[in-house]
Amino acid sequence: MSYSLDFRKQLFKIKSQENLNDQQVSTRFGISTRTLYRWKKNIHLAAKRNKPSTKIDIQALKKHVEEYPDAYEYERATFFGVSPNCILYALRRLKISHKKNVVPPQVRSSKKS
Repeated sequence: MSYSLDFRKQLFKIKSQENLNDQQVSTRFGISTRTLYRWKKNIHLAAKRNKPSTKIDIQALKKHVEEYPDAYEYERATFFGVSPNCILYALRRLKISHKKNVVPPQVRSSKKS
């Protein structure tokens, strides 16, 4: 959560009016002293990210998962030319979890009966 520019300016205005030091301002407003130092250096808000959220075409990844359900993340990563972490986060965005069954289906069905 970031604080608004108005709040930041108001905080420094109160600090100068009441001749408070950084520790007193920190205690009064519940903000760390490191944050105050950072705001002194640059009071403006950080720029928002202006990039696409992923390098991977989500629809292509979804199709790849349907065609190759048993592929590992590193195999998908080499297919798409990205890192395995990129695949991991993209699959999380698609709400796809990948858990392989260690026991073959024939053994699982015989255990039930």
